Amino acid sequence: MLEGDACGPLAGVRVLDVTQMLAGPMAAMRLADLGADVIKIEPPEAGEFNRTHGYAGVDIEGHKTTFLGLNRNKRSLAVDLKSAAGRELFHKLVAGADVLVQNFRVGTVQRLGIDFEAVHKINLRLVYASISGYGLSGPGAGRPGQDLVLQGYSGSMWFVGAESDPPVPGGIPAIDAMTGYQVAIGVLAALRGRDATGVGTHVEVDMLSVVLDAQVQELVTYLNAGVVPARGTEAGAHAWVGAPYGVYRTADGWLTLAMCPVDVLGDALDDDVLRSYTRHEDAQLHSAEIYRRIRPRFAERTTQQWIEHLDGFNIWSGPVYDYRALEADAQVQARGLIVEMEHPEAGTVRTIASPIRLDGRVSSIRKAPPLLGADTRDLLTELGYAESASNRR
Repeated sequence: MLEGDACGPLAGVRVLDVTQMLAGPMAAMRLADLGADVIKIEPPEAGEFNRTHGYAGVDIEGHKTTFLGLNRNKRSLAVDLKSAAGRELFHKLVAGADVLVQNFRVGTVQRLGIDFEAVHKINLRLVYASISGYGLSGPGAGRPGQDLVLQGYSGSMWFVGAESDPPVPGGIPAIDAMTGYQVAIGVLAALRGRDATGVGTHVEVDMLSVVLDAQVQELVTYLNAGVVPARGTEAGAHAWVGAPYGVYRTADGWLTLAMCPVDVLGDALDDDVLRSYTRHEDAQLHSAEIYRRIRPRFAERTTQQWIEHLDGFNIWSGPVYDYRALEADAQVQARGLIVEMEHPEAGTVRTIASPIRLDGRVSSIRKAPPLLGADTRDLLTELGYAESASNRR
């Protein structure tokens, strides 16, 4: 819910989160941050994948950091969906839910009897979101989808570096995260549509579609002009963006330099050769020469000295932070981007605030990531089950 409010904009919306890994939990958490009652459905024995296979194996008092980062503001129900009793319980939850989000491999929901057609017979108003790697149809539908695999599959690895470099993968699972956001957008649109029609829809989002969408400017250029991205002899930040777009070593670290007119950079560096490149296309035509010419210059000053100097010419630049520097950054602190939550076993856990602000306020953390099955008893009571069913499987 929103800080200072009694409830968030999605208060009263119940979401069944039958997901694991990153994209699905991210989507459900974003809905939870906005006030939805998100019930995380987990296998009773070990719970969701991230409870036991967190990032780099790091944990806090036995709790994996990945799970802690992706599951705040949720309740946990431990139930075995492979059992008849578990499916009966799940169907009862479906009857009163507004949204279901699942990212099982294609075909699994049919085997479990929790596919869109099956649950829509129970609740016609249910918005059902499916997340997959390659879509629900086609020859590759059954293949597992994972961020690194999709980076290679989508062609996006070829935009960074020099022509002699191997394909360069991204350092963060951006496709997973973007997929989670697209799912949340699709769910919100479907809820709006249900308000008008009374009928829930099947929202489908696949990682391949998401990463192609993220490359829309590059792909539209290729598809309509036949221009294929080609990396140059010098390492740049994007095959189709000319110099000085890139990363440069300074006297004490690294500096990023965004797109700027080369002649303006010539003024900043007092370089007549650069000043002579006055046309926009010069940045691409002479990229290799420009990169070779300016790299040694940036080693002459510190990163902060360069930023202050380049600011005077309206040239966009910035530092390359490690996580320690990021944590200490004045803007990060001023915006409150790092927040704390109290976990019943892990204690005080520092995490990242929701990126969504409404009326200038960020969504608050009203509940830390739940212990496995911590809310099973309460949820079974809400569904009318007797006390003895609290460990139902």
